[in-house]
Amino acid sequence: MRTIFCLFDSLTVKALSCYGGGNIPTPNFDRLAQRGVTFDNHFVGSLPCMPARHDLHTGRMNFMHSSWGPLEPFDNSFPDILGKAGIYSHMVTDHGHYFEDGGATYHTRYSSFDFIRGQENDPWKAMVQAPVARWREKYGSSHYPMTTGRIDDPGRGRIQHLINRELGLQNTEDRPLPKCFSAALEFLDVNREQDDWFLQVECFDPHEPFEAPEEFKNAFKTGWNGDLLNWPFYQQSTNSAEEIAEVRANYAALVSMCDHYFGKLLDYLDSHQMWQDTALILSTDHGFLLAEHDWWGKNLQPYYREISHIPLIIFHPDFAHKAGTRIEALTQTHDLMPTVLDLFDLPVPAEATGQSVLPLLSGANQSHRDIGIFGMFGGPIGATDGRYDYYIYPDDLYAPGLHEYTLMPVHIRSRMTIEELKTAELTRQFTFTKGAPVMKIDALNGSQRIPAVDKRVMENLGTKLFDTQTDPSQLHPINNPEIEARLKAGMIGVLLHHECPPEIYDRLGLDPK
Repeated sequence: MRTIFCLFDSLTVKALSCYGGGNIPTPNFDRLAQRGVTFDNHFVGSLPCMPARHDLHTGRMNFMHSSWGPLEPFDNSFPDILGKAGIYSHMVTDHGHYFEDGGATYHTRYSSFDFIRGQENDPWKAMVQAPVARWREKYGSSHYPMTTGRIDDPGRGRIQHLINRELGLQNTEDRPLPKCFSAALEFLDVNREQDDWFLQVECFDPHEPFEAPEEFKNAFKTGWNGDLLNWPFYQQSTNSAEEIAEVRANYAALVSMCDHYFGKLLDYLDSHQMWQDTALILSTDHGFLLAEHDWWGKNLQPYYREISHIPLIIFHPDFAHKAGTRIEALTQTHDLMPTVLDLFDLPVPAEATGQSVLPLLSGANQSHRDIGIFGMFGGPIGATDGRYDYYIYPDDLYAPGLHEYTLMPVHIRSRMTIEELKTAELTRQFTFTKGAPVMKIDALNGSQRIPAVDKRVMENLGTKLFDTQTDPSQLHPINNPEIEARLKAGMIGVLLHHECPPEIYDRLGLDPK
């Protein structure tokens, strides 16, 4: 078996016409949907970026135990398992989080990897003093606040992007997205005649900044003549309709660019007759709010469907006769690890809580799961049965008593502080650590974990229940104690299955007994 997994970042279901999106032409994503099987109720698990990848590697959700961090020494990792079974894995990515403190052990699980530099605020090109005075004339302060341009400038991340843009990303083919697909095709040129390999093509786009060349932006012109609006801060939207339209147009242009280069991969599979013996999986880590519910981004608000409901399309040569069909079963990110192992006829580790979706392709086990839950460390927890979505908040999001359980004490871009580590004690309360103790560390307010790393805080918007059949935009919460009780019971069952720490139940007022 040969398998290609294409993982885009922040690719919303609303952006894909095969999921009912009508504003962005996506002919190549649609090509895969016409050839493969589309999953209509695929949801996230742990949020955001690296926690989602933790789920993806290990086949179990991690958000109730720790925040953003590396794979643990006791964690299973599907590319590691593949390698021990003699199956070669290669990752091509421009996703810089893999090369920060909080993502440092993922890419080395693959047999080989290719890191494409220059995406977002990747510390790639060097400029001791950025020309912020010149850039202020071109880049508006609403999305590109600039003060000194020094390394200690709090806006340095966005300045670093502009440095990369000026010194290394002037031409379309210099950009990370085209380079990712070029590197993927290079892998195929060398290895397409071989068997037993896994290729992961992971593109940071269409994650912000929503920056696409003019040949893609031309189809989405809004007439906007103001500041450049392509990198909204995660916050409540107070923007005008014209500003919102411009940000959405920039996102649309970037999605169109993703679709274009994804089409090059499909063309390659066509021209080399690879569909007979190669599986192809397409998905994302999470969605993004483009001013829906008056919010930009993710992390701070309830996990509305724009964030939590994500695309999954799979082509498997053994199920080519299923072309163009759709599956209603409730699936999640952590199902992909056992699915990949199933593709290669490998056993799934006992610690995995996800389930392979391959039986669904044959028409078996259409229920798959009754309740899916999702969340972010320290935040509310969402639950869905495919129709009803329930977001349950603790009374106080920032009450003491929350702990991180880890042997890798780091945050997204920093090590945990001595103040945090002074609270650490060893515990052996979890079976998924395979007998190893872990540190139980107080989750101190003001630490560098997401989302507080940027001085942002989640807002407690209160527990809410939505019927997405009658209210697909989730604008009108309903009151139905019976449905709420059923979803809450299902949530408890999933938390118990994941050995959720007792303080989580206490925070949310849940009784696990």
